[in-house]
Amino acid sequence: MNAPASAADTLRSTLAGVLDGLPPRQAASAVERLIANYRGDTPTNAPILRDRADVAAYAAYRMPATFEAVRAALEAFADAVPEWVPGSHVDIGGGTGAATWAVAATWDGARPVTVLDWAEPALALGREIAGSHPALRDAEWRRARIGAALELPSTDLVTVSYVLNELAETDRAALVDAAAAAARSVVIVEAGTPAGYERIIEARDRLIAAGFRVAAPCPHSAPCPIVPGTDWCHFAARVSRSSLHRQVKGGSLAYEDEKFSYVAATRLPAEPAPARVVRRPQIRKGQVLLDLCEAGEQLRRTTVTKRHGDLYKAARDAEWGDAWPPLGDE
Repeated sequence: MNAPASAADTLRSTLAGVLDGLPPRQAASAVERLIANYRGDTPTNAPILRDRADVAAYAAYRMPATFEAVRAALEAFADAVPEWVPGSHVDIGGGTGAATWAVAATWDGARPVTVLDWAEPALALGREIAGSHPALRDAEWRRARIGAALELPSTDLVTVSYVLNELAETDRAALVDAAAAAARSVVIVEAGTPAGYERIIEARDRLIAAGFRVAAPCPHSAPCPIVPGTDWCHFAARVSRSSLHRQVKGGSLAYEDEKFSYVAATRLPAEPAPARVVRRPQIRKGQVLLDLCEAGEQLRRTTVTKRHGDLYKAARDAEWGDAWPPLGDE
């Protein structure tokens, strides 16, 4: 079930190939313009990604980060449903298919895959990129308007990544309802911002109302214990930075952290984590401070010290977003 070590590398090398022939300065300029556009209000029937050059530049810039964020969410979900493997997958608003790569990296084997997006250039490039992954070569790339009129085929798994932010409130609600009606499991990922978290909470509430159980990151399906407006739940995925990343953002670090919020919900029997680490662990001399969201529907800081033995060692290795205690240590 674990992701093959080469999945992210294969994606990055394939993306580097699609940039061949596109001058670095042109690629960086395209990314900067596209980022600026994405921060505005753009209707879903007016694609921002206009041609192959736009799509290639933006895919090379964003696909690795989207892949890592979605894969982190999927791995937490897979831990809660360890005996389940999706037999089919629909990716809504999938663009060039980062989430399909994350699903293929999380669960071995091929399955019917359908990617829905309005931007034809993105679908075309996604189809091309998928040719380098055996499990994705037969995926269907279908043009569809993402909104209230969206029709979905029945499927085991629906993913929706970095899409809700582009939709009006009514379209967001319709999309989540359509996903709930079509799928046994739904995983939604948004940017790890206060606004992104609010969209995730909206979606979480609708999925629960539709009869789903939250499998991750929450250890329960009760209301989120965070007081609205005081904080937001989000996590981070480590992403290797390409030369294009460094050119656009500046700096010389070989990596960056992609902040994201997510919900994974299912109609399947699931065993959510007893608690989830919701902040970076603070390692002090002889102790580790863990901020946890617990099954008791509360947020709590716990201190793990050397006297806790193996649990202390586990706490020192714990990462933001991990289940707590680690599997086998309950």
